[in-house]
Amino acid sequence: MSSVRHLVYSRWLFHHTKPLSVNTSRLFSTTRSSMTIMPAWVIDKYGSNDVFRFTKNASFPVINYPNEVIVKVQAAGLNPLDVNMRGGYGAATMSMKRDPLNIKQSGSEFPLILGRDVSGVIMECGLDVKYFRERDEVWAAIPPWKQGSLAEFVVLSANEVSHKPKSLSHTEAAAMPYVATTAWSALVNTGGLSKDNCAKKRILILGGSGGVGTFAIQMLKVWGAHVTVTCSQNAERFVRGLGADHVVDYTAGPVEEPLSALEKFDLILDNIGGDTERWALNLLKPWCGAKYVTLVTPFLQNTDRLGIADGMIQTAATVATKALKHLVKGVHYRWGFFAPSGPALDEIRELVDAGKIRPVVEETFSFSEVPQAFEKVEKGHARGKTVVQISKGGDDL
Repeated sequence: MSSVRHLVYSRWLFHHTKPLSVNTSRLFSTTRSSMTIMPAWVIDKYGSNDVFRFTKNASFPVINYPNEVIVKVQAAGLNPLDVNMRGGYGAATMSMKRDPLNIKQSGSEFPLILGRDVSGVIMECGLDVKYFRERDEVWAAIPPWKQGSLAEFVVLSANEVSHKPKSLSHTEAAAMPYVATTAWSALVNTGGLSKDNCAKKRILILGGSGGVGTFAIQMLKVWGAHVTVTCSQNAERFVRGLGADHVVDYTAGPVEEPLSALEKFDLILDNIGGDTERWALNLLKPWCGAKYVTLVTPFLQNTDRLGIADGMIQTAATVATKALKHLVKGVHYRWGFFAPSGPALDEIRELVDAGKIRPVVEETFSFSEVPQAFEKVEKGHARGKTVVQISKGGDDL
């Protein structure tokens, strides 16, 4: 059936698109054999910004499974995770994910391409891909164990990809997938919120002016929640413009005091970490199913420090102890994680195209300015996202 589907689709392409030079002898795709290298920013070791190297000879991505697609990158969004991964954060866990049988030598992930956000155009589809076609404009959040978007092309599983919102440019679209899927995972998958049960619920976002916070504010307001956020005084107008109902300035003093004077919350999303756990859970409504969801967890730090097995044991013990400790007080303690999801992006696309959620791009850099873009992200105190423009158009496909 795959060969028949391939033949029919090839004939369709012949009549409806520009002719493409293809090698039909490949098992899973029609990869162009002439394309073996591409431009990319890579790192050959972990470290600070000086480990970046620009090359025109990065390996061209190859479709290895029939459910994969190759995307020509138009724009790539940067996140604090990229800065941390440049320094080796999560290296042990990512190596296990890339090579679960530990067949390859240590350091086999290099040269490594960073970048978790992508907006671009599908160049090629595996034979089992039915939802997408070549030349479709798409966006995606790239799993951290895969090669990233700071390159001309990237390969992804079709279930990680979604059609790009028609109302957004590629630069705008590249600012959203990672923060959107992270917020969706934390609020929906872990927090149990949805458009059907969120109305009038009181939500607190600790750290509301960054990428995840700015997206979460907008989505929660669309769903009818009352949203309180913490941020600096100079970001108050910014987050109110996104829909925040109440803002607490963390530069004016300890935020637990003014927050304790407010009505208690149904859910807290913590983007800050540190000692917030010490006091934040006391702000939740007891015995009402209220949840504290933190995105700052020790999981990858544990596996980096202790190794995979001991790190996972330590992590399980930590989260179990904390969950039990707070459960007896009538509140739920949870960890949230980034989870790439094409279906989640499909739902988010509808909200974006309906004008209910907008991207927040703080600064844009050219492809030649990737090290400078990382310096910007590393400084912190973001008011939205940093985006790198990789390619200006898709006419050369």
